[in-house]
Amino acid sequence: MPIVVDIDVMPARRKMSVGELSDRVGITPANLAVLKNGRAKAVRFATLAALCEVLKCQPGDLLRWEAEDTAGE
Repeated sequence: MPIVVDIDVMPARRKMSVGELSDRVGITPANLAVLKNGRAKAVRFATLAALCEVLKCQPGDLLRWEAEDTAGE
C-alpha cells in the first residue's frame, strides 16, 4: 500500500511508550500495532486526530506516501 504510517518516530521523540500512547489515544495496543506494522487498511479521522493531539503533531508527521514498486510492469 502506498500510504505508510510512521508512528514509531513521534512517540520516541516524546519519550512515550506504546502502552501509554494507546491508553491516551483510546485504542488497544493491538490496534496500534496494526497501524505501526502497516497492516491497517484504513484509519478513522477520529483516531488520527487523537494521535495528533496526544503526540502534538500534524497528520503529515504520521503518514507519508510511497510509490508502489512497478518494476514488474
